[in-house]
Amino acid sequence: MVVKLDERTLRLVAVGASITANCQPCLRINVENATRCGVGEDEIAQAIEVGKRVRQGAASKMDAFAASLRGEESRAAGCGDQGCGCGS
Repeated sequence: MVVKLDERTLRLVAVGASITANCQPCLRINVENATRCGVGEDEIAQAIEVGKRVRQGAASKMDAFAASLRGEESRAAGCGDQGCGCGS
């Protein structure tokens, strides 16, 4: 089964992904495209927040992994109960 997302949803996903990827040019373009599709500022802000939480969760897990390779105890907290949305 192929599921097609509507244009607004695709634009919001792109905004969140731009944040997660730390890509400023992508974020600028994707916010502009979302706005042109009628996505409101509040929805864009929510997509940005989700992207930030996913990025922070991933960075925290990478910090812990890097520390484990060096035999160190990580000071980085996992995202588990933080609600980053990664499912870990």
